[in-house]
Amino acid sequence: MRDIDYLKLLSRQFPNQEKTCVEIANLNSILTLPKGTEFFLSDLHGEHESFIHLLRSASGVIRSKIKFIFRDEMSDDEILEFANIIYYPEEKLDTIDFSDKNTYELQKKIIIRLIKVVKDIASKYSKSKVRKSIKQEYVYLLDELLLKDTDRDNVKKEFYYDEIINTIIEIELSKRFIIEMCHLIQKLAVDTLHIVGDIFDRGPRHDLILDELINFHNVDIEWGNHDIEWMGAALGNETLILNALRIAVRYNCYDMLEDGYGISLRALNDFAARIYMDDPCELFMPKILDENKYDVVRPSLSAKIQKALAIMQFKVEGQLIKRHPEYGMSNRVMLERIDFSDFTVDVNGVKYKLMDTNFPTVDVKNPLKLSEEEELLLKSLKASFLHSTKLKEHIKFMYDKGSLYKIHNGNLLYHGIIPFDNDGSYAVFSGFDNNQSLSGKDLLDYFENIIRSANNDFKMHKYDSDNIDAMFYMWCGKFSPLFGKDTIKTFELYFVDDKEAQVENKNEYYKLYQDEKVVIDILKNFGLNETGHIINGHVPVKVLKGESPVKANGRLFIIDGGMSKSYQKSTGIAGYTLISDSVHLTIASHKPFEKGKFNTPDIKEVENIAKNGRIRVRDIDRGKLIKDKIEDLKELLHAYRNGMIKEE
Repeated sequence: MRDIDYLKLLSRQFPNQEKTCVEIANLNSILTLPKGTEFFLSDLHGEHESFIHLLRSASGVIRSKIKFIFRDEMSDDEILEFANIIYYPEEKLDTIDFSDKNTYELQKKIIIRLIKVVKDIASKYSKSKVRKSIKQEYVYLLDELLLKDTDRDNVKKEFYYDEIINTIIEIELSKRFIIEMCHLIQKLAVDTLHIVGDIFDRGPRHDLILDELINFHNVDIEWGNHDIEWMGAALGNETLILNALRIAVRYNCYDMLEDGYGISLRALNDFAARIYMDDPCELFMPKILDENKYDVVRPSLSAKIQKALAIMQFKVEGQLIKRHPEYGMSNRVMLERIDFSDFTVDVNGVKYKLMDTNFPTVDVKNPLKLSEEEELLLKSLKASFLHSTKLKEHIKFMYDKGSLYKIHNGNLLYHGIIPFDNDGSYAVFSGFDNNQSLSGKDLLDYFENIIRSANNDFKMHKYDSDNIDAMFYMWCGKFSPLFGKDTIKTFELYFVDDKEAQVENKNEYYKLYQDEKVVIDILKNFGLNETGHIINGHVPVKVLKGESPVKANGRLFIIDGGMSKSYQKSTGIAGYTLISDSVHLTIASHKPFEKGKFNTPDIKEVENIAKNGRIRVRDIDRGKLIKDKIEDLKELLHAYRNGMIKEE
């Protein structure tokens, strides 16, 4: 039996038998409801317009429901127009004059149709949950109108419902009421949202994605390597600050830096323009994607800025690597591997000619030393990162909602890899103290502890801690489960014109994850059974080359399909959403996003996960918590009935 003190605490919430019995009945009924729909997305990479559209449209699920409900009364064009009202109500309703009596019938039609969609989507939730999702002022109206179809044979009630709608229109409340219903549909369509890594980098506005996620009702994040890069930068890791800035400039993301986070780039711009005045910096020209066309920085200046950041990064990176020989990355101190007499660089024992030989800030006798100007510039950039209120808010959210991996409803979610050796066994890492044997789940737990300790060190003003330094290893270290390669070749990609020198060898995981036995073994290593799934991101699925997101006979899904436009030429699509409802696992293949156009993903079933009817709340993680609470309440009821606790 539960401890009597615990039951007394519980009695404060349920102070008598009647309230306790009602709650038991309520919880038991919730257990019979269908499982809420889970959405899994990965590798958003700053593509805010595409992501927000997918979130508002539930990756095409809302449009599919509209098509099903109104299949006999709406054309495809009407369905698309109605769907866009639900996705973008504030914008679409601006075209309607709600004070004009000639629009009354249109307003009424929209309201009645929205009620039908709300009723369908709300059918798998308790009335209490639906009410909590509605703005308080509209609870009564929607409560009543959701019964409209139920009472359709009741003529007296039909007048009642019509009068509610007519009054809403007459008093010019309909626009706000329609907007509230659209927001409710968006909320109820996605019960749980899992972001399987890489919100940051490449696309124009990852800050706007995070704003959207912070306001979402139920979300978790499995960190990706690009997330860790920004998390480490926000903690003051200078290498990652320069790396994050370099990538942002490379993809022309000035609006995100300056408008989103208030990071001042004026000193950087002036420095780069002056130091590289006569240098065309051709190897550093930005990748200008069409969404970024509103940025006003000239490509020629962006190239100079990117080169300035890259050289500073290689200096600071080299210093960090030399401070930490335990990282095993000594061969990546690239500026010390340059022979400045003939401008060649040693890459793993092979000498290559450099494609760029202009290094005005590099001291050939001490190539890792920052110049005085670079020192001052780095301090300024670091201060911008550390003092950005918006960035602090976003990184706190990443820590609060994030983890390296998550076990949820029998599935294992992680962004990158489980490291393996070439012989097919789990890779064993001895830890940074060279005194441990870590692999599989233990390895991920070890690294998660370091990531969280880095944040704690920062809060305690231990800005030079080994844990904060180690965020760089999380970004690109050989055993990092977020990286998945033997080394990172940023320097060679810029300076060496040789494909072999640029190769970053993938971990054996990327061969083994096709093997169902290996995937099942990983699931068991994390305490799961073989009926579960691994949901994975990180490496785009190249559909154009015949690759499939479904691996290991359906035990593992790679859901990075290239939401970032920088990948779409090689993938052929614009990302994936994995959708798990109470019956099916489906994969939605995204189309390149064009606002207002037909963007509905192609949805394909990959598994029927409910062999005996629907999966109910009682069958999932939430159900276990509810069952535990029911048992506690039964014990409280027993204590009331036996006089152990007095009722109020």
